[in-house]
Amino acid sequence: MANDIGNFFNSDPDKEAAVEGVFDHLRKSWEPRMRKEIIQYYREDGSELSELVKQAVARLASEQG
Repeated sequence: MANDIGNFFNSDPDKEAAVEGVFDHLRKSWEPRMRKEIIQYYREDGSELSELVKQAVARLASEQG
């Protein structure tokens, strides 16, 4: 699901804005349990996340601590 969100924002030519869009969506729309799970997946493997989503999740992880 996260990669689908990333695909939506990937059409933005400003890649920083695209990362911010994914980050903002994850932060506002995903429940805490889902955010925790994707952060854990990113830290342990993350191999199936697109590069855009990895950048957004990294930002989310740094915010979550």
